[in-house]
Amino acid sequence: MNPEMLWVFGLLALCVGCFVANRPRMDVVAVCAMLALVLSGTLSVGEALAGFSEPSVILIAAFFVIGEGLVRTGVAFRVGDWLVECAGSNETRLLVLLMLAVALLGSVMSSTGVVAIFIPVTLSIAARIGAEPRRLMMPLAFAALMSGMLTLVGTPPNLVVNAELNRVGEAGFGFFDFTPMGLVVLGMGVAYMLLVRNWLGGPASPQTQVRSRRRRLRELAEDYRLLGRTRRMMVASGSPMTGRTLGELQLRARYGANIIAIERIRQFGRTMLTTAANREIRAGDIILVDFGRGEDEIVRFADEMKLHDKAFRDDYFADLSRELGLAEVLIPPGSNLIGKSILELRMRTRRGINVMGLRRGGQSLVDRLLDEKLKMGDTLLVAGTWKSIRLLHTLAHDFLVLTLPAEIDEAAPAARKAPHALACLAITVALMISGAVPNVIAALLGCVLMGALRCIDMDSAYRSIHWQSLILIVGMLPFATALQKTGGIELLVGGMLSLTGEASPRMVMAALFALTAVVGLFVSNTATAVLMAPIGIGLAAQLGMSPYPFAMTVALAASAAFMTPVSSPVNTLVLGPGNYRFGDFVRVGVPFTALVMLVCIGLLPLLFPFQHGGG
Repeated sequence: MNPEMLWVFGLLALCVGCFVANRPRMDVVAVCAMLALVLSGTLSVGEALAGFSEPSVILIAAFFVIGEGLVRTGVAFRVGDWLVECAGSNETRLLVLLMLAVALLGSVMSSTGVVAIFIPVTLSIAARIGAEPRRLMMPLAFAALMSGMLTLVGTPPNLVVNAELNRVGEAGFGFFDFTPMGLVVLGMGVAYMLLVRNWLGGPASPQTQVRSRRRRLRELAEDYRLLGRTRRMMVASGSPMTGRTLGELQLRARYGANIIAIERIRQFGRTMLTTAANREIRAGDIILVDFGRGEDEIVRFADEMKLHDKAFRDDYFADLSRELGLAEVLIPPGSNLIGKSILELRMRTRRGINVMGLRRGGQSLVDRLLDEKLKMGDTLLVAGTWKSIRLLHTLAHDFLVLTLPAEIDEAAPAARKAPHALACLAITVALMISGAVPNVIAALLGCVLMGALRCIDMDSAYRSIHWQSLILIVGMLPFATALQKTGGIELLVGGMLSLTGEASPRMVMAALFALTAVVGLFVSNTATAVLMAPIGIGLAAQLGMSPYPFAMTVALAASAAFMTPVSSPVNTLVLGPGNYRFGDFVRVGVPFTALVMLVCIGLLPLLFPFQHGGG
C-alpha cells in the first residue's frame, strides 16, 4: 500500500466519520474532501471538478424540478384524494393502495417529497377509518424506498451507478431496466407489510375511534396548552404601544409576547387584522396575545404597556377561524430550522405565521419556549392566515404539515395545469425510453416545458432542487478517480475476492449487497452508491463477468435502507407521526433487507446474465 493510497483511504475514512457524526454537513465535507485531493496533488483540478459536468447530476436536478411541478399542479395530492375514495374503511385495502401509489409517484420524483406529501394524507385517512397510524407509517416509508428500485431516475444512487458504468466505457442502464426487479421487490414488500403489520401495533383501539374525527382549532390549542397562556387585552389611550408598529415594539423579544391578531373598531363593527411587522397599534385596539415565558411576564407586560384584560367572547378560536387558523407542523431531517430558537426564526416576518407551541417526545414545552433550540422531529403549532398556512406545503424542506383543523376550507384551488404537468412528464419519459435524445436532454426539455406551460415558476424550480444532495455527489465522485489512480479499487476488490475465496458469483453478489447495505447504515444512500459502485464494477472485471448484475446489486442495496430510522430521511420522517422506537425498524427492517438480498442474488443473474455483454 503506497503512501498516496494511504492518504486517499485516510481521507475517505475521515469523510465517513464526519457523515456518521453529521458534523459538519455532508455537502461541506464532500467539498472539503475534493479540495484536499487537489491540494495534495492526488487529482488535477479538472479531475476533481469533473462531477460538475456529470450528466447524472443535471438529471437528478431536473427530476427534482419535474417532481415539484407535479406537486404544485396538484397531481401528487390528487393521488391522495384517490386513495381516500378507493380505500373506504378497509385498512388492508388502504395499506396496499398506499404502498402502490407512493411507489408509483416515487419512481419519477423525490421519495422524500412523496413521503412529505403522504404523511398528512395518511394521518387523515387513518383518523377517518379509525386505524392506528403506526400500522401505516412504516409501510409508507418502505414503499418510498422501494420506489427507487422501479426506474433509472427513481433515486440518485441509480444514476450514480449508471454514471460509473459510463465512466468505464459501458452503455449504462435503460429507463426501465430496474423495473422487473423493482416490481418483484415491491410485490414482496406489500405482502411482507400485510403479514408483519401487527408487529407495529394492534387493530384500531377505542381511543383511535374517538380520534377519528378531525380536531378543531380549540382542541389543537388545548393539546399545546395554549389556552392558559393566551390573553385578550385592550390598548389604553396612554399606552406606549400607541402609534408604534409591531416591528418597532419587539414585544416577543422583550416580554415573550406573541401578538396573534388585532381587533379594531371600524365604522360598521370590529375587524380582525393580521400582525404584519409594519402594523401600527392604535388606542382602543384589542390584541390577542400568546405568552411564552410565564405569568410574571404577563403581569409586567400588562403594567408597562398599560393594557386592560378583556374577557373572551364565547369560543374565541371559532371567531378567529374566518381569517386565521392553526396548523401542526413537523421539523423534518435537513431542515434549516434545526438548531435555531423560535425567537431566531422570525417566522412572522419571513413566513407570515406565528409559532404558538412546541412539542417534543409527545410533551408540550411551555417554559422558556422562545429560547428552546429546535430539534429534528419537533412539532410546532403555528398560527396565521389560511393562505400562509397552505404555503407551508411548498416549504417541505423546512416544514412538514401534519394536522390541519376541521375549520380549514377543504376545497383546494383548481389545479388547471395538472393535465399540462402530466403531459410534460409523459413526454420526458417517452423520450428517455425511446432513446431519441440523451436522458439528461429529455429531462431538461421536460423542465422547460413545465416552465413554459406555467406548471412551475423559476423561484419554485430553484427551491425544489436539493442542492445538498447534488454537491454531495459532485464532491464524492472524485474519490472513485482517486482510488482508481492510486490502486485503491484493486486493493478493495482483491480483499473482497480473498474473503469470498472460490465462492460462486452469486455469493460474491451477496457479499457485495451486504457490504453496501451495512455502509448505508452510516452514510446516505447516495454517498454509499458513490463509494461502492467502483468496487462492484471492479469485482465484475476481476471475475471476467458482465458489470451489470454487480452494478445493479449496488444500486438496489443502496436503496434497501430499511433497517434503522436513520438509514434514510424517509424513515426519519415517519418516526414521529408513527410513534416508533429505534427497535421497531430493526425488528421489521432487518428481515426484509435479508429477503431483498436473497431475491436479488436469485433473480438478477437471470435478468442480467454473468456473461460479459449480457446487460
